[in-house]
Amino acid sequence: MALLLIRHGETALNAARVLQPADTPLSARGLAQAQALAQRLAAPAGFGAPVGLLASDLPRAQQTAAAIAQRTGLPVQHSPLLQERNYGELRGRPYDGLGFNPLTMVDAPPGGESQAEFSARADAAWQALLALQQRLGGPLAVVTHGLVLREWLLRRFALPAGMVAPTRFSNASITVASAVPPHTLQCLDDTGHLSGSLRDDGHSLSGG
Repeated sequence: MALLLIRHGETALNAARVLQPADTPLSARGLAQAQALAQRLAAPAGFGAPVGLLASDLPRAQQTAAAIAQRTGLPVQHSPLLQERNYGELRGRPYDGLGFNPLTMVDAPPGGESQAEFSARADAAWQALLALQQRLGGPLAVVTHGLVLREWLLRRFALPAGMVAPTRFSNASITVASAVPPHTLQCLDDTGHLSGSLRDDGHSLSGG
């Protein structure tokens, strides 16, 4: 059985390279990406149709999950454990103007999470989604954020020979992993459902 791990669609602040406040919604382009993603999940090729749908409770993930729910008929369960790392008072500031890379900072910014706190939450989210998938007994679609996916990639997944880890996860991408250890990846950061102007241009943040 598979875990279908999804980064939400693009937001205007992704494109502008700004650390996002919690209430950031999808852009028009991100909504279109979510629809293309939902169409693929409604008629999957190479992996089973999802029988459950779990999402971060932040608006950009909620909106992406809502598109999937509309196409598949699945109810959405939301979990704050799947939220992006909390950058506190840094949220709303341009990424390139900080003078350092917030994606690799260890300490907690004012009002935010340290890397250790974020890692512990990502671990708890991973255990929760595994438990849900086991109860459902079929493929589980999970809509979350770039840094959560990166955390799982570094700590949880087994890459097959020849598969190269991406430097960032694309908006509206799908990563398919086995639900049983060693959680071998079937595909990684797949955006084959996006075409033309919906393809990620590589400028949005790895997080967000």
